[in-house]
Amino acid sequence: MKYVLGIDLGTSGTKTVLFDQEGKAQASCTVEYPMYQPHNGWAEQDPMDWYNASVTTIRTVLEKSGVDKKDVVALGISGQMHGLVMLDEKGQVLRRSIIWCDQRTAKECDEIHAKVGKARLIEITANPALTGFTLSKLLWVRNNEPENYKKCAHILLPKDFVRYMLTGDFATEVSDASGMQMLDVPNRCWSKELLKTLDIDESLLAKVYESPEVTGHISDEAAKLTGLSPETLVVGGAGDNAAAAVGTGVVEDGKAFTTIGTSGVVFAHTDKLAIDPKGRVHTFCCAVPGAWHVMGVTQGAGLSLKWFRDTFCGPEKDAAVQLGVDPYDLLNKEAALSPIGSNKLLYAPYLMGERTPHLDADCRGMFFGLSAMHTRRDLLRAVMEGVTFSLADCLGVLHEMGVEPAEMLACGGGGRSPLWRQMLADVFGCPVATTVNTEGPALGVAILAGVGAGLYKSVPEACRAMIRQNPAQQPIAENVPVYAKFYEVYKGLYPANREMFKALAAL
Repeated sequence: MKYVLGIDLGTSGTKTVLFDQEGKAQASCTVEYPMYQPHNGWAEQDPMDWYNASVTTIRTVLEKSGVDKKDVVALGISGQMHGLVMLDEKGQVLRRSIIWCDQRTAKECDEIHAKVGKARLIEITANPALTGFTLSKLLWVRNNEPENYKKCAHILLPKDFVRYMLTGDFATEVSDASGMQMLDVPNRCWSKELLKTLDIDESLLAKVYESPEVTGHISDEAAKLTGLSPETLVVGGAGDNAAAAVGTGVVEDGKAFTTIGTSGVVFAHTDKLAIDPKGRVHTFCCAVPGAWHVMGVTQGAGLSLKWFRDTFCGPEKDAAVQLGVDPYDLLNKEAALSPIGSNKLLYAPYLMGERTPHLDADCRGMFFGLSAMHTRRDLLRAVMEGVTFSLADCLGVLHEMGVEPAEMLACGGGGRSPLWRQMLADVFGCPVATTVNTEGPALGVAILAGVGAGLYKSVPEACRAMIRQNPAQQPIAENVPVYAKFYEVYKGLYPANREMFKALAAL
């Protein structure tokens, strides 16, 4: 039996899972790390935290599984997208990484649109300039930290920094590179036109591969630290959402998934390039060679519930430790005691600005309708419903583009919650299923690793062999119209407060 490793480099932690070639998890390990927010709207992490977590988790899963290192034929890495990692000529980190949810770069987005033209930028990169994307972060450093920019010799994404540390190779792949906003998405290569217009040296950028392609192998030094064999191959891997698509089998037309991780995503596969000229949703190269995906993104999905848990749910966290259960299980039980609509309380999940459909770095979260009757359980349910409504906004844009998924899968931490899945089914008005294996992105990049190692001929073939699906949760007929009424009110929150968000940001 051969084995493959999947490393999921997230915002709150890195999870590594070892799978056999039938997709069965043999062992897993997660290590968490901090996020730094020195100013309102800023978000940074230390790249060495990611690498140290990767080394620890790899070593741990190998020890727990007892699998011979020579039988671990390949690994793939899934990564939080858009983060900017800058290295000097010696490969040393120059500054903390500015990560995906950072919102400091509004001026740089204006600069990109002014120099490139918004319409032309969308034609090249399939997206307008966004504060979350890597390009605007790079320009921010050039404009505000010229010494760091001058010293920079290499630009990498989070997962590709870990790849570099494990292999010594400067490499990326099309799905994650699509979110840097320097890739020619239709042609799956760096855009020389864009780089020239913005005066960015292409030598800063890594070689681009397809996601299942082999980019290198484990270095001798990393082998000693992790316990892996130097013969273990490393494939391109994927951005977190593209990896989640593979991990749920969304690799063919007509399939879609919703993920509730730190951010939230509604994602649909397409064999044909489709770009929204309004830039409300994102089109990226997907992890299947020659195909793309369209996705809407909610910035503060699971982040909203984590924020609420950490800020207001100390008793539940303490009780979870005593009972030996996940604190989110207790929060789900508490939220289920509140009725649909949370006793007329709505939540807007704009903790870190928003991407779909509003593209607004200044909007912020809110509870609307709060009164003295409300309890913590109402606020908890309102958070979950607000995230669900925001994801419905994303799906609505896909419907406008003619993308009508016949099959919806749920993944991410929030996707494990039966309560949250039922909300999705009731609000989306369609069945929502999960896969038997809930590892999502980790399984996705392990599947890509299996393809790269020659265990399977293609990504769809590997998915059919390694993924199994649970029965779907159906919409509850009486719930659908009730949610629809609250969703109509929710949709009015952003336009009613747009100018107030701007006024608050200007203070």
